[in-house]
Amino acid sequence: MSSGSITRRGEQGFTLIELLVVILIIGILAAIAIPSFLSQKSKATDAQAKELARTAETTAETIATDTNGSYATVTPAELEKYEPSIETVAQTKEAYLSAASGTPTSYIVTAKSLSGDTFTIERTNTGEIKRTCVQVAGSKGCPTGSW
Repeated sequence: MSSGSITRRGEQGFTLIELLVVILIIGILAAIAIPSFLSQKSKATDAQAKELARTAETTAETIATDTNGSYATVTPAELEKYEPSIETVAQTKEAYLSAASGTPTSYIVTAKSLSGDTFTIERTNTGEIKRTCVQVAGSKGCPTGSW
């Protein structure tokens, strides 16, 4: 027998049906994983907005310490002046501080997420801190109400 006529068993490759089954399984796994990933991304951007609101809250308290307990000078520009990491311009890649205002005894700061959800922290005249969230339709990272 010549060496050119020897056929090797086990090197026949995959059949078309086997390849289609593998592609189908990969497609099903992708269909399960992609929506889960997108939901996590929305939650991450909402967490970023929450943290931004908390940073603005701490900065507002710092401003009050420097101004004999008055929150009257709390504005987006003043918060950014005290804490440069506070972004006050609308962004397409990260959350931003959409509003901030103060009176001598209270303040309110609002951060907006990329998903459109807004997170607000308010200090009332009595010193009570209120955290509220307004959710846009279809968002899952913010239960409307307190947070």
